Amino acid sequence: MDALRVSGAAAEPLLRPAAGGHPRLRVRTHAQGEGDAGRGAVVEGDAAFSWTSVILPFLFPALGGLLFGYDIGATSGATISVQSADLSGTTWFNLSSVQLGLVASGSLYGALGGSILAYRIADFLGRIIELVTAAALYIIGALVTGFAPNYIVLIIGRVLYGIGIGLAMHGAPLYIAETSPSQIRGTLISLKELFIVLGILIGYLVGTIQIDNVGGWRYMFGFGAPLAAVMAIGMWTLPPSPRWLLLRAVQGKGPMEDNKKKAIQALRTLRGRTASEKVLTDDVEDTILSIKAAYAGQDGEGNIWEVFEGASLKAFTIGGGLVLFQQITGQPSVLYYAASILQTAGFSAASDAARVSVLIGLFKLLMTGVAVFKVDDVGRRPLLIGGVGGIALSLFLLAAYYKILNNFPFVAVGALLLYVGAYQVSFGPISWLMVSEIFPLRTRGRGISLAVLTNFGSNALVTFAFSPLQEFLGPENIFFLFGAIAVLSLVFVILNVPETKGLSLEEIESKILK
Repeated sequence: MDALRVSGAAAEPLLRPAAGGHPRLRVRTHAQGEGDAGRGAVVEGDAAFSWTSVILPFLFPALGGLLFGYDIGATSGATISVQSADLSGTTWFNLSSVQLGLVASGSLYGALGGSILAYRIADFLGRIIELVTAAALYIIGALVTGFAPNYIVLIIGRVLYGIGIGLAMHGAPLYIAETSPSQIRGTLISLKELFIVLGILIGYLVGTIQIDNVGGWRYMFGFGAPLAAVMAIGMWTLPPSPRWLLLRAVQGKGPMEDNKKKAIQALRTLRGRTASEKVLTDDVEDTILSIKAAYAGQDGEGNIWEVFEGASLKAFTIGGGLVLFQQITGQPSVLYYAASILQTAGFSAASDAARVSVLIGLFKLLMTGVAVFKVDDVGRRPLLIGGVGGIALSLFLLAAYYKILNNFPFVAVGALLLYVGAYQVSFGPISWLMVSEIFPLRTRGRGISLAVLTNFGSNALVTFAFSPLQEFLGPENIFFLFGAIAVLSLVFVILNVPETKGLSLEEIESKILK
C-alpha cells in the first residue's frame, strides 16, 4: 500500500544545481530556501496558484491509492464472509488455507504484474491514459469478483483488480508530482499516504456493514467499482502532464513546437488563473533545459545490473532492505487478516471483529498524520528505530497472548493498535521516503522499480503464506517468528540506514553513498 510514495520522487529527477553551477541549467523556484520542495518537473516560477485548481488534479489520481487501501480493508472482512457456511451464500465456501491465501493475495500478485507492465509502457501511454486504464481494471476486477460464480472466477477478478493497483501506484504519484505547484508539492505527495489509509478505513466500514449479510463479501469487493468510475471520469477531465509532453518532445517522440503549445495550455489550466504568455513560456523553456541537462548528466539510463554496483548497490541495500523488512515483519498479514485475528482473539461474532477493525483503521489514519507532519522535524532514523522497536514488542505481545494470555482479549487489541501505530510512524511512510531519496540519479529509475517489485513481491508472499503457516505453526509461533524478524530489521536500521534529514539529493549521493 506504501508504493504511492515511490514514483513521486522518480518524477522529479532534476537535481538542485550546486553553487556556481551553470546558470542556464538553474531551475527557477518559487522562493529562496525552498529546498527540494522547490524542485519539480514543471516549475512554477514566481507565479501564484489557485487552491481550487490544485484540488482535482490531486484528488482524482489519489483515488487510485484510496482504491488500493480499500482493497486491503475490504479483504479483511471478505475473507471471513467468503468461507462462512452461513454467510458465504455459495456452495464452495469450504476453502483450504491455500485457497484463502490466494483470495487475500490475488490482488497483490496482480499488482506485481501491473508494476512490471507500468515500467514498460507508462511513458508511451502518458499519465492520463495509464490512470484511466487503471480505473477500468479496478472496475472490471471489482465487478468480476463481486459477481463471481465460482472460486476460479473470483481469483481472476482479484488479479485484474491487482493489475489496476500496479498501474495506479505508478501513474498517480507521477501525475501529482508533475502537475503540483512547487510550493505545495511536498505536502501533496505526503497526503497520498493518508488517502491509502482512508481507503483502508472505508474498506473496514463497508465490511462492518456487510459482515452479517449473506453474500456480503460480494458487496465488499464490488463497492470499489463506483469509486473507480469516479476516478476514470475525473481523470478524463484533467489536462495532460506538461512535463510528460515535454519529455516526449525531448526524446524525439513528439513534435517539439506542438508539445510546447500543449504544455503551456496545460499549465494555464492547472494554475487556475490567467498568466502571461512570457511566464508560461519561460517555465516551459526552463523545464526543457532541465530535462535535457538531467539526461545528459545520466549519459543513458543505466542498465539493470548497475543497481548492484558501487554507490547504487549501497542505495539498494538500504532502500530494498527497508521495503523488504516492511513486509516480512508481518504487515500484510496484520492488515489483511485483522478481523480474523480479532475473531480468534475472543471477538467471536464476525461483526464484533469488523467493528474493532474500524477502530484500528481510525488509529492508523491518526498515526499516519503524525508521521506526515513530523518526519522532517524528528528525522528518519529516530522514527524508524522507535517504530520498529514498537513493532517487535507488539508482535511478541501477540505471540504471548496466544500462548499464555488468551483470557485477556484486550491484549490482542492493544498489541494490534501498537503494531499499527508503530508501523505508521516508521516503515509505513519512511521506507518509501528513503527509497525516493537514496538512489543516485543515474540508476534512480531502475533502482526504484526494483524496490517496487521487492515490495509487492514480498507483500504477496507473506499474505499468501500467513494462513498456511498459521495452520502449520500455530498463531503464537507465527507471531513470534515475525517478532524475531522485526528484531533483525531493527538491527539492520541501526547499522545501515543513514539520516537524510535536511540533505539535498546531491549531498546524499556525495556524502552518504560515496
